[in-house]
Amino acid sequence: MAFCNSCGASLESGARFCAKCGATQPVSGTVPVAASPSVSPTPVAQPQSSSALKVVLIIVAVIVVLGVVGIATLSFVAWRIARHTRIENRNGNVHVESPFGTVETTTNPEDAAKNLGIDLYPGAQLLKGNAANVNIAGMHTVAAQFETDDSADKVAAFYQSKLPNAQVSAHDSDRYGIVATNNNNLLTISIEPQDGKTLIKISSVSGKGVGGSSQ
Repeated sequence: MAFCNSCGASLESGARFCAKCGATQPVSGTVPVAASPSVSPTPVAQPQSSSALKVVLIIVAVIVVLGVVGIATLSFVAWRIARHTRIENRNGNVHVESPFGTVETTTNPEDAAKNLGIDLYPGAQLLKGNAANVNIAGMHTVAAQFETDDSADKVAAFYQSKLPNAQVSAHDSDRYGIVATNNNNLLTISIEPQDGKTLIKISSVSGKGVGGSSQ
């Protein structure tokens, strides 16, 4: 039996209105349904780590390829140089010809003096294996080492007389350095005592743009 929610009078089954007071009645069996909350879709993470790994692998591959190409190029250049380089032994003197120029050693003091372009100290002995004549890329370099029983002072005085305009520096009163420049040529002489003798190192560099007029 149903009753009116407003006046309490008896109602017929399924009545929408009260016959006594006219109040509207709720429909039996109806249950209010709560609205379900909306759920936003969860964004899917992008595979950034995988893309970064691909970039790193590509960079490493490029570096490896460049390294292989560089090694191959250097090997080819070295092979070309070796192929066009000739080494000869001429009476105990080594003569080398390469694409860059020539290198020649000498054991003859007169040849060394001629190549250096300056007189040798009287009685000085050429040290074996320490005289070379080099021509590379338009530059001519000659170097030789000699020794004598005379003192460093006497040797320095001899070369100062031969090169009056040269710059001379003295160290500890028995070590001398002499530098002379003239006509695209640079001449350096080092004089120092060694094992009871006096060691004389002479080098001459000539070529365009080297040296100048004498000081």
